[in-house]
Amino acid sequence: MRGLAWLAVCGVAAGCAVPAPGPLVSYRVTGDAIVAPLTAEAGDPERGRKVFEGRDGNCFLCHTVPGGRFMGNLASPLAGVGARLNEGQLRLRIVDSMRLNRNTIMPSYYRTDGLNQVAAAWRGKPLLAAQEIEDTVAYLLTLR
Repeated sequence: MRGLAWLAVCGVAAGCAVPAPGPLVSYRVTGDAIVAPLTAEAGDPERGRKVFEGRDGNCFLCHTVPGGRFMGNLASPLAGVGARLNEGQLRLRIVDSMRLNRNTIMPSYYRTDGLNQVAAAWRGKPLLAAQEIEDTVAYLLTLR
């Protein structure tokens, strides 16, 4: 939860982009994955890399990636993650990693209910849009 609270404060205090409001796309969790994409448009790895490195995702604060200029050390390195996890497993980890680990510090990037300490500007809004989730999944799949 602390990670989500920090990102929510970031959105207000530091001028990070706040995703456009709107209803969340419904999805189904099957085991440890969200098998079906959240959007009809395929994810774009280059856009996903930008989300990963950008202020909206802030993934680099915790994770390292091969050749990355940002070196987080709070979470697992993502080298080879595209070979270890499939598309659906990656999608669930980004959408709502708390479904897999209630004690994770990773924010639920596509969840709006049941959260604590969310800044007013972020209430009812996901941290990432559905297409940003798909783009990030596409990027992570390239990390083999």
